[in-house]
Amino acid sequence: MTFEMMGNAAGAGMLAGMMALFGAFIILFWILALGMYIYTGFAFMTIGKKAKLKNPALAWIPLVGPLIIAYQCSKMHWWPWFLIIGIFIPVIGFIFSIAFAVFSIIWQWKMFEKIKYPGWWAILCLIPFVNLVLYGIAAWSKK
Repeated sequence: MTFEMMGNAAGAGMLAGMMALFGAFIILFWILALGMYIYTGFAFMTIGKKAKLKNPALAWIPLVGPLIIAYQCSKMHWWPWFLIIGIFIPVIGFIFSIAFAVFSIIWQWKMFEKIKYPGWWAILCLIPFVNLVLYGIAAWSKK
């Protein structure tokens, strides 16, 4: 066995190890994403029940379910949803996405106030993982 053949074998082993590590990260990512989806789905469904919404199960719609619950709690007009369409327009999409983010904070502010919690929690919800704690407190505490 020559030195070059040993180098190729070591390179192949390293590549296999890197692929296994990458695969493990992908699996871990999907497990965490599924866990967060289930957690926020239950939290926003409970918040919707506390707010006496007609259909709190809308919280389970992927990506927009929690925003729908916050929107329904806020009782604001429907037109900000058109901002989602504007996000996909190439030049002005960035401006539309900022506007939609502002409206989602306003909706959450009003949602927290409707279930008798401080509205400024919506601003704290911009901090990753703090938002999960606040949603849990809002959903399952006895206030």
